[in-house]
Amino acid sequence: MKSIFIAFDQAHYEKIVDLLTRSNCRGFTFFENVQGRGSKTGEPHFGSHAWPGLANAIITVVEDHQVDGVLDKLRALDEDRPKLGLRAFVWNVEKSI
Repeated sequence: MKSIFIAFDQAHYEKIVDLLTRSNCRGFTFFENVQGRGSKTGEPHFGSHAWPGLANAIITVVEDHQVDGVLDKLRALDEDRPKLGLRAFVWNVEKSI
């Protein structure tokens, strides 16, 4: 099993949930109004007067064989709207209950 952590601009929310649904990734946890700044490009999301945007995040746990398909779809979404910001990270899931 793998976990996929996705940090993204709020505008991506519905598309990402739809993407996960179409990829048979039923379970996820949603974090609303997170703040951050990407390491490469894009504008900060601090919720301030200078940087008013905020980000969201989702973490989902999937079977190993699902990871590449989900990442490919997320990459396409990011490439379609690169200024919004979207990053995804994959971690091993050692144990779960």
